[in-house]
Amino acid sequence: MTPGAGPGGIADVGAGPGGTAGAGAGRWRVLVIVPAWNEADGLAAVLAELRAAVPAADVLVVDDGSTDRTAQTARATGARVARLPYNLGVGGAMRTGYRYALDHGYDAAVQVDADGQHDPGYVPALLAALDTADLVVGARFAGVGDYRVRGPRRWSMRMLSLVLSRMAGTRLTDSTSGFRACNRDMIAFFARWYPAEYLGDTVESMVGALRRGYQVRQVAVAMRPRTTGAPSQSSARALVYLARTALVLLLALTRRVPAPQRTEAAAAARVPEPAEPAGVAR
Repeated sequence: MTPGAGPGGIADVGAGPGGTAGAGAGRWRVLVIVPAWNEADGLAAVLAELRAAVPAADVLVVDDGSTDRTAQTARATGARVARLPYNLGVGGAMRTGYRYALDHGYDAAVQVDADGQHDPGYVPALLAALDTADLVVGARFAGVGDYRVRGPRRWSMRMLSLVLSRMAGTRLTDSTSGFRACNRDMIAFFARWYPAEYLGDTVESMVGALRRGYQVRQVAVAMRPRTTGAPSQSSARALVYLARTALVLLLALTRRVPAPQRTEAAAAARVPEPAEPAGVAR
């Protein structure tokens, strides 16, 4: 847990792209984890932006069972690549990324989606906020940008905001954002426990962090249009989303969350960096 931070504290930081540039990246070994499933078309541009925003950070692309040239595209840019034999979903891909970060002794990890919606220019602001938090979420509804949702999706996000804000004792506006940064303690926790189910990578992981007393903070970010693929926004899908969100929240609040093993992170920091595990290549 971050020294000096209050229990469950969450706060808004209105930093723009590059506004607090390099505060964390200059002091820590940072791994940017990019879960990718059939993202070959836009991936090279996203990785180029990451190199420009946080040049000192390492980048790991977790190819989540893609059938296109996602892995080859990532490797051509110089990124590390972990290939999963079949599609596990974002949760499974992220757990692989956190396991890699733990085994290689990284101080901080950042999750950036491969579809171009996350602006890498905000990564330094997320890292800087780790000075007072264990987990920092890029919040789309905190006064920056024009990202909007309507209907059942908006209702579900408001419900989540109310519940999680009450748990944290302060305001939290976006629990479904996958644009996040975390410190060494959270890397160790997520490497052992990271839900792979629907919305587990966002809602349940945040609920688990709060239930275990980690400090969660949010940074206001602007969301960009995706560069590849197409969103699914029919009314029927939105209602299904609302029902699933309620179920995921109920499960997250009731099922067991393992105790953090902070000593594992400390041990990882003391050992020399191991050789690349099977399935990870550059």
